[in-house]
Amino acid sequence: MDKYFIQLALDRMNIEEAIRLTQKVEENVGWIEIGTSLIKEFGMKSVRSFRNAFPEKMLLADMKIIDNARYECDLAFTAGANVVTVMGCGPLITVQLVAETARNANQNFMIDLLNTTEKQQILLRDTFPDAIFCLHTSKDQQERTGDTFRSNDIGWNGRRIAVAGGLNEETLPPIIVQLRPEIFIIGSSITKATNPVAAIRTYQQIIKDNQF
Repeated sequence: MDKYFIQLALDRMNIEEAIRLTQKVEENVGWIEIGTSLIKEFGMKSVRSFRNAFPEKMLLADMKIIDNARYECDLAFTAGANVVTVMGCGPLITVQLVAETARNANQNFMIDLLNTTEKQQILLRDTFPDAIFCLHTSKDQQERTGDTFRSNDIGWNGRRIAVAGGLNEETLPPIIVQLRPEIFIIGSSITKATNPVAAIRTYQQIIKDNQF
């Protein structure tokens, strides 16, 4: 896989629609995200269905774990996920339990930094060197305020970085220059595009053009 890639975020559709769309773009994306809305509406069936449909693909279950860490991690990993998300604004012990469970399962975990302070981000960065850190602007914030992606750059010291929320052709170049992210999480601007493959290729070109 390239040193940077797109993670396709799938939300607010049914499982069959999500699988059909993913089949069209599978070769053009790195990871597939089974979004929180799919998981809440359809449960672990959504993860199992994607594992059956895409047996070789990296699957991220956007669980947004904030408590009951071991149980929820085990649900996702047993269903076929390779990566789970945990909320960085939650209790530190919860993040620690997610990290332990993921390591024991030889899987990955992503810390969603939505609504975290700079102090929290520094603590998480220094405590979990093997995590993927997701700098994230919420959908509600985008819709209510018109905000696009914003982030404090605390100095990530070589950590794996994902970016999500409000990514578009205008916001991507400065994000790439500032943060050098590995993972670009993009949802509706691909899933709602008339030609999803063309939309992905446009983003891939922007990412490529702005890499050092």
